[in-house]
Amino acid sequence: MSTNLEAIEAEALKLAPSDRSHLLEKLIASLDLDPEVEAAWTLEADRREAEIESGESVAVSGPEVVARLVVRHQHRKPGFGNNRQ
Repeated sequence: MSTNLEAIEAEALKLAPSDRSHLLEKLIASLDLDPEVEAAWTLEADRREAEIESGESVAVSGPEVVARLVVRHQHRKPGFGNNRQ
C-alpha cells in the first residue's frame, strides 16, 4: 500500500460513521459498475430489507455470523469437495 493511500485511509477512519458511509457511497459510485449488476444488487438489498421489516428474516450481527461459521467449520471433516452440512 502506498504512503498516500495509508494516509488517506488513516484520515478516513477518523471520520464519523455517517461521513464514512457517505465517502463509501461516493467511492463505490466512482467505480462505474455495470448498471445491470448494480440494479440487481439494489433489488436484492431491497428484498432483504423487506424480509427483515416483515419479520420473515432476522438480522444477524457480523460477529454472530463469524461465530456461527467458526462453529460450522470446526465440525467439518478434513477433505475436499462435498463437506457441506
